[in-house]
Amino acid sequence: QVQLVESGGGSVQAGGSLRLSCAASGSFRSITAMAWYRQSPGKQREWVALTTSVGMTNYADSVKGRFTISRDNSKNTVSLQMTSLKTDDTAVYYCNIEAYVDNFRRTYWGQGTQVTVSS
Repeated sequence: QVQLVESGGGSVQAGGSLRLSCAASGSFRSITAMAWYRQSPGKQREWVALTTSVGMTNYADSVKGRFTISRDNSKNTVSLQMTSLKTDDTAVYYCNIEAYVDNFRRTYWGQGTQVTVSS
């Protein structure tokens, strides 16, 4: 089994910053992609940012230039530094990883952490 534990959510005023972290543990051989998604009330879950095993990153247009994703392969963690937060960034943020377990590539999700941005 693979477990993802997220931390760092909370409430902040518009223009502020927050840092989310996600730690993976369990029986996996390796982690390939690590990503963050978010879901606002009444909306579908949307992809936010991605980092590959070799450190390449990509971002949704809505967060580009404001959010930074990073990973520590030695600790199996991924973080999301969020700056210049807007009220539209309010959502539950989910950590997502792809990992090799029993020679199969599988996808896992964290439990989600709430981010609330007020005006």
